[in-house]
Amino acid sequence: LRFATAGSVDDGKSTLVGRLLHDSKSVLADQLEAVEHASRSRGATGPDLALLTDGLRAEREQGITIDVAYRYFATPRRRFILADTPGHVQYTRNMVTGASTADLAIILVDARNGVVEQTRRHAAVAALLRVPHVVLAVNKMDLAHYRESAFTPIAEQFTAYAASLGVPQVTAIPISALAGDNVVTPSARMDWYSGPTVLEHLETVQVSHDLAACPARFPVQYVIRPQTPQHPDYRGYAGQIASGVFHTGDRITVLPSGRTTTIEAIDLLGQSVPAAWAPQSVTLHLADDLDISRGDLITPTDTAPATTKEITATACHLHDTPLRVGQRVLLKHTTRTVKAIVQDIPSRLTLDDLSPHPDPGELAANDIGRIRIRTAEPLPLDPYTLSRRTGSFLLIDPADGATLTAGMSG
Repeated sequence: LRFATAGSVDDGKSTLVGRLLHDSKSVLADQLEAVEHASRSRGATGPDLALLTDGLRAEREQGITIDVAYRYFATPRRRFILADTPGHVQYTRNMVTGASTADLAIILVDARNGVVEQTRRHAAVAALLRVPHVVLAVNKMDLAHYRESAFTPIAEQFTAYAASLGVPQVTAIPISALAGDNVVTPSARMDWYSGPTVLEHLETVQVSHDLAACPARFPVQYVIRPQTPQHPDYRGYAGQIASGVFHTGDRITVLPSGRTTTIEAIDLLGQSVPAAWAPQSVTLHLADDLDISRGDLITPTDTAPATTKEITATACHLHDTPLRVGQRVLLKHTTRTVKAIVQDIPSRLTLDDLSPHPDPGELAANDIGRIRIRTAEPLPLDPYTLSRRTGSFLLIDPADGATLTAGMSG
């Protein structure tokens, strides 16, 4: 399960992550000792579990999260990849980075403050990025005296707001990350709550890793042509299946050229297999010798996407230099990179409720807006709602290779 945390400043995201790691016995003794030492040097009476993820010196000095911290841990039931993302408005781009690959987002709310602007902003980003599951963790219940009356209105308000953005389901859990209530172990002080703890929900939530249900897409990463005495005629196309299933004998189309042929064989880990599916890395052998190179997309003929040079997308600008109309960029989609120009920026989204502000002229760092791009070569983009992998792209500065913008087509 890949999941991300989000929430307003000082809502306790890093403390929740630290508590998850500590109470699930995922912290090594020397790590805990280092945290206890750092906590004592700052005058704290007990270990500050937030320091398990806030590793940058600036983060520790200011008591805030700046960069996305990834943590890997496991329980007997499931393995986890966690992205602890910052809460500040100026780090919205970091939250987009952490949530873009997440199956679940935990959005924290301070039980004393309720749903604030940043909460709505993070719910909107989760909705835009099509994060399938959202958990509302109402934190600091110890400061609200563990009252049900402090939890219920927040849960109802947030659930209604998330539904208006198109978030399919919200699971609300009252917790105290500092005291450990309902994080890993159930709380005896909130007997009015009968739902799962945070870890229990993370272990049992149904994650549709069923990329096999999506249309099949295979971006070519590398052409294998050894031309050795042992393999004089070997020609294979290697890469990772982005979505769907491929079978030997399938009729396929190579995009953007549009040429068709059939799959003659599929190699997986040195063995020939009858079928392969996402996210396996394989080598495909085709019946005909076609002109195929890195960046081409192999797809079943009957579900092939249309290719286009005109792309309309929702984009989050990541770079400190604004994105402007008329700017020349490189567009990277799966394994293909093409020249492109920004034709129009019709609107910038207000992240409280996703309402558009027309004609902003540019997108500054952390802005999310609608953009129109024209590419030099046709690209086979899927709608982002259909596939997060083949519906997303990056805009890159051709001068220095810096990543400028993350885009979601459709």
